[in-house]
Amino acid sequence: MGQVVKANPKANAVAVAEAPAQYLTFSLSGEMFGLGILNVKEIIEYGNLTEIPMMPNFIRGVINLRGSVVPVIDLAARFGGQPTAVGRRTCIVIVEVPDEDNRHDIGIIVDAVSEVLEIPGSEIEPPPSFGARIRADFIFGMGKVAGKFVILLNIDKVLSVEEIAMLTGTQMSADAQS
Repeated sequence: MGQVVKANPKANAVAVAEAPAQYLTFSLSGEMFGLGILNVKEIIEYGNLTEIPMMPNFIRGVINLRGSVVPVIDLAARFGGQPTAVGRRTCIVIVEVPDEDNRHDIGIIVDAVSEVLEIPGSEIEPPPSFGARIRADFIFGMGKVAGKFVILLNIDKVLSVEEIAMLTGTQMSADAQS
């Protein structure tokens, strides 16, 4: 009675690592990727894209999403590959990314959305230091699902508003991001 019990911070870290998380999985250039479901706002059909002149090839344009202008990023081109060839199952995933004190909606073009998977922390390996076709800081981890790997993206790095603005040589307006 009356004992003081000290919390073990490592025990909390282990519990968080073991907690399963849900990921939206999608295919892109023949690979399976996933991103945390909490970042996903919605999935919409590809279409009604307005191109913006003099932008890098990975910025495909903007869409009007319920009165808001949302930039659309071609994820395959962002990873240094060929721009996505639009097909029957091509869609735009609207994700929310942080930027200082704000959160912005950005659309990403994917070949096809697959499913929402629950991947326990124990089934996620650290990102490879080499051999991946995309930057290591873009990868949160490698989820093991049914004997195959799903590349789990660090969407905050992939869609960093500051980095994209630097690459385009412009400042993305607050209107285009809200």
